[in-house]
Amino acid sequence: MKITFHGAAQTVTGSKHLVETDNGTEILLDCGLFQGQGSATNAMNEDFGFDPKTIDYLVLSHAHIDHSGLIPRLVAQGFKGDIICTPATYGLCKILLLDSAKIQENDIGYTNKRRAKEGKQLFEPLYTTKDAMTALTYFKKVKYGVVYQLSDGTTVSFEDAGHIIGSASVHLNIKENDKEPVKISFSGDVGRYKDLILNAPKPFRQADYILLESTYGDSFHEDTNPAEDKLLQIIEDTCVNRKGKLIIPAFSVGRTQELLYSLNNLELKGKLPAVKYYVDSPLSEKATMVVKSFPYNFNEKVQQVLKIDEDPFDFKGLHFIEDTEESIALNSDPSPMVIISSSGMAEAGRVKHHIKNNIENPNCTILMVGYAEPSSLAGRLKNGVNPVGIFGDDYPVNAKIESLQSMSAHGDQHDLLHF
Repeated sequence: MKITFHGAAQTVTGSKHLVETDNGTEILLDCGLFQGQGSATNAMNEDFGFDPKTIDYLVLSHAHIDHSGLIPRLVAQGFKGDIICTPATYGLCKILLLDSAKIQENDIGYTNKRRAKEGKQLFEPLYTTKDAMTALTYFKKVKYGVVYQLSDGTTVSFEDAGHIIGSASVHLNIKENDKEPVKISFSGDVGRYKDLILNAPKPFRQADYILLESTYGDSFHEDTNPAEDKLLQIIEDTCVNRKGKLIIPAFSVGRTQELLYSLNNLELKGKLPAVKYYVDSPLSEKATMVVKSFPYNFNEKVQQVLKIDEDPFDFKGLHFIEDTEESIALNSDPSPMVIISSSGMAEAGRVKHHIKNNIENPNCTILMVGYAEPSSLAGRLKNGVNPVGIFGDDYPVNAKIESLQSMSAHGDQHDLLHF
């Protein structure tokens, strides 16, 4: 047997791990997009480092794009096997992969307009909407705890990893020829044992080989309880006292729902400031609907909230923005407001425009609530880069930069050891 790592090694994104058995079966664990790697990102995403046509199975730990985002390209380049994941992961992939495909097409379209004028060769997108739709037909849904037969005596099963809705640790039981079965456990991304919304990760099974994520393996998070208080403090300081805008780059899946849940809790306690609240991301709205449809993933605290509030992700004054025109209009609205927008690393999407339009205003705040690659816009802001480059121009950082690390969906050293 051979295990080869083709991503999420010496970096966090681009999760791809290939298991090749002596029987000739090839099992790919995740097929994620590299993100936040600067000018090298495109080249890293173009070459898998293996032949997609020879892969027999793809086992997907969860729907985040850095774990699933290259699936359409894998299929477009010849993969014909089953894509095995939990039902909630499939529900999220239906919206995330199509959205990612549109981004690929739009970004290349924009670049090619300029290249055409310059008489240069045009680029092709990593994959298209058609590729994404084709890829979705290969998915097989497997519930937590169910043992799914692959081939030659090899099985796979999932346990709740507590990272996002549908996230799973993957457990392979591989039978090679006349050898004793080998157990391989892949953590995917491990969640928090005190997550705001989700159940705690299930205890990790004993295995012969463990592939474990370690995003925060060398550090400890703040307790999740003060997160709500600090969020309230930042809203009051920015929107009430300074009459500015609070811009929060947030992943559409996971972080956005945690923020909405915290804001809803503040409203239930009568503490939420009466300012405007926007989720400026059509994808985040769709993802929130998917999250609501899997309540069995919610922890006991959320179950108790559901007894008094049928929607713990909605509150008075919250508006979801779909149209681009509405998003642009926020820039000319001088009112104090909170804008939650994707992407979480601020590398793309509407949030990048909101940051550009407010970065020079000392009354505004940009709040980071999750992991960001150091070379990404969010990472550079967290690390104090000033001025900062956005869309090819440098901007002085006059806005206040804050961080709320306790909202991370990745377990810290304590969580990983517990796992």
